[in-house]
Amino acid sequence: MIRLNKYKNLDWYLIIAVVALSIFGIICIGSATHINLGESRSTYYSQIVWVSVGVIIMFIVANVNLEFFSNFYKYIYIFNIILLVAVLLIGTEANGATRWIYFGPVGIQPSEFSKIIIIFTLAKVIDKNRQRINNKIILVEVCLFVLIPILLIQKQPSLSASLVLFAILAVELFVAGLDYKYIGIALAIVVPIILFIVWDVLREDPIIIDKILRPHQITRILTFLRPEADPDNYYQTLKSISAIGSGQLMGKGLYEGTLNQLSYLPEPYNDFIFSVIGEEFGFIGCVSVLAVQFFIIFRCTLTALNCRDKFLQLVAAGIIGMIAFQTFVNTGVATGMLPNTGMSLPFVSYGGSSMWTNMAAIGLILNINLKQSKSLFEEV
Repeated sequence: MIRLNKYKNLDWYLIIAVVALSIFGIICIGSATHINLGESRSTYYSQIVWVSVGVIIMFIVANVNLEFFSNFYKYIYIFNIILLVAVLLIGTEANGATRWIYFGPVGIQPSEFSKIIIIFTLAKVIDKNRQRINNKIILVEVCLFVLIPILLIQKQPSLSASLVLFAILAVELFVAGLDYKYIGIALAIVVPIILFIVWDVLREDPIIIDKILRPHQITRILTFLRPEADPDNYYQTLKSISAIGSGQLMGKGLYEGTLNQLSYLPEPYNDFIFSVIGEEFGFIGCVSVLAVQFFIIFRCTLTALNCRDKFLQLVAAGIIGMIAFQTFVNTGVATGMLPNTGMSLPFVSYGGSSMWTNMAAIGLILNINLKQSKSLFEEV
């Protein structure tokens, strides 16, 4: 009876939304890899495996004792650092970046797992110091806690993962009750830095940006600022916009996307999966995907708002920040509103590490929901 009541209290609306979006992602990946034209189905089948394993991970995480594991947050954090260092030492290089560690035929991307680890461990650090979160020394320590993995990830390099960690840090600090004066100071620092980066990138002879970012990252920013100056590098974004626009209201239909089926779309099953959705399912398809993403974020937000345990609330907040930020950036890149950062669309884009990370995140939300339901029952 207890076990039945336990699973009855699971957020099944959230589970259904996540699974449905993941299945839709598999369908879109099948179209993006042209399985209808007889091309290799390996990517398509791999995604089915990633999603299936991801669902199992989600339910496992939903049932673990978070308070128990939170006691070992330092060791979990150190394990994360070791993984990130291992990538730099024994990782496999591809397309100018070293982000993968292979165990036989299976490759993992530690920078993806780092997101969920930082969400969990950072929440514990902030919770332990929540009464002093506005103390300057504590605030610096919290920021350094996240800065170390960010620097290691940027060495790979992976700008997208680094930005996600910044977003997680910002959201968790805000929820922890960060004084608005620090937010003002942060904005006063960040805005000029962004303006300086833009100015420096536009220079023929950059002062410092070429020492911080890799050439391909600088090119992406420059292409976004001046598309006409480098039409070859703007090709990805241009074709993505064209595909989304050509889908109009209802889309051309599954497997009927001209730009997709003729292989004009770059990275169509990963970073630019939104382009495939736009061309084949139209405006309605795009809005529907975003609506489901919003619903997932909404359910996570309800969990955070109803949570009375500050540590668990911070965990939920970090997950909201991760999913919302990735969704915003991915769609922003696909529609030409943001520079290309190589960020996947949660639960839709291809990838085992990203899928498992997102599923584990939902598992944490379900876990928090179960704990809240149990607490309410015990009080009654």
